Amino acid sequence: MPLRGEDNLPMTVQPHELPAGRPLGDLEPVAHFDGPMLTGVTVSHGGRIFVNFPKWGDDVEFTVAEVRDGREVPFPNADINRVESKDQADKLVSVQSVVVDPADRLWILDTGSPLFEPTEYGGPKLVCVDLETDEVVKTILLPQDVALPTTYLNDVRFDLRRSDEGVAFITDSSDRGPNGIIMVDLASGESWRRLHDHPTTKAEQPPDFLPVVEGRPVMERNPDGSTNPITMGSDGIAIGADGSRLYYCKLMGRQLYSVSTDALCDRSLGDGEVARTVIHEGDKGGAGDGMETAWRRTRRATSTRPTSSTTPSCVALLGASGRRLPTTRACCGLTPCRSRRTATSISRRTSCIVRLSTRVVRICGKSPTRSSASVSEKAPSGCDKTRNPC
Repeated sequence: MPLRGEDNLPMTVQPHELPAGRPLGDLEPVAHFDGPMLTGVTVSHGGRIFVNFPKWGDDVEFTVAEVRDGREVPFPNADINRVESKDQADKLVSVQSVVVDPADRLWILDTGSPLFEPTEYGGPKLVCVDLETDEVVKTILLPQDVALPTTYLNDVRFDLRRSDEGVAFITDSSDRGPNGIIMVDLASGESWRRLHDHPTTKAEQPPDFLPVVEGRPVMERNPDGSTNPITMGSDGIAIGADGSRLYYCKLMGRQLYSVSTDALCDRSLGDGEVARTVIHEGDKGGAGDGMETAWRRTRRATSTRPTSSTTPSCVALLGASGRRLPTTRACCGLTPCRSRRTATSISRRTSCIVRLSTRVVRICGKSPTRSSASVSEKAPSGCDKTRNPC
C-alpha cells in the first residue's frame, strides 16, 4: 500500500544513500599462516616484514619472526625466543606487538604473560633491535609497580620528538586487574602509569555492550556451561598527526577517547589533572583491538612520515560528538572481518597478512582461547629523534 501524506495523496519516497565504507585500494595477500595465531605485523622502511605469536595455547616455537620468502624465521635469533629458565629478562617470553619506529628500529613488546598468567619482574619489557645489524641494542624492563602482576601489555606507539630519545605509550588491557596507559622514557628507561583504572580504560559490560559472532554472544564459556563477560580494557592506541593527542579504545566497547600527550608525559601532574584532559571522541561503530593514525602525503602516497607538506588523511570515522576523527585501521579479533583491510574470519584456522595498495596494514585471524627500570643498551644506529611518531 503506497504511503500517503496529510492531504491523503500518494507520497514519493526519495531513496537515500546509507553510510558505507569506501574502498581505498586493492587487497593483495602477502603471507598465510597455518600454525599459531599471530597478533602483530610491522614493516621496516626497506620492506622487511616482522610478525609475532603470543603464547595463548598454540604450540609456539618462536614468539617473534621475520617473514622471508613466505616463511617465518625466528627473529632476531632462535636463542632469544627460547625460554628455558626462570630468568626472563634476556629472553622473549610471549610477545603481543611488534612496531618499527620512525628511526627504522624494531621494538618488541613482551607481555611476559604466556596464557595470561601473572607477570614476574623481567617478563614485561620493551626490546629494541637495530635492523642494520639485527642485534638487540636496548632492553627496558618494567618494574612491578608499573607492570602489575595482572598487567597484560597490549599495544605500543612511539613519539621520538619527546625527551632525549623519545617516549613509548603502551596500553594495559588486563582482564583481571586495573587497566590504563603506561609511559616509558626511552632514554632513561623510567616508566609510569597514567589513567590507572580510569573508567575510559575499563571494558563495557552487558547489557551496555555485548559482541555477537555468527549469532552467538561472545563470552567466556566455562566447563560447567556458565558464562562470564570478557573484561579486557584499554587496547587500541594511536598518536594524532601533530602528536598532541593520544587516541585509545577498549577491546570491549565502541567508544573512542583521546588524552593530552603533554599531560601523560608531565610527571608533575596528578592523576586527576591528566584525567581532565580526556575527550570522548564518539562511537567508532564497533569493537576493535587495534588502530593506527594514517597520513596522506602529497608527493608520495606510501609515506607515513609527516612533513610540512603532509595533511591528515581522509576521515574514516565520524564520532557521535561530530568531531572529525583520524583515519584508523583495525582488526576486530571478535567479529567476522568484513573490513576491506582484512582477509580472514575468526572462525578460520588460517591467518593472513594483506597489503592495501603497497603497504601491509594489519592482521586478522582466529581469536584467542581465552618508577625506575632496568635498562641495557648499545648505541642505536640511524636514530633521528626529529622524525615524527610511529
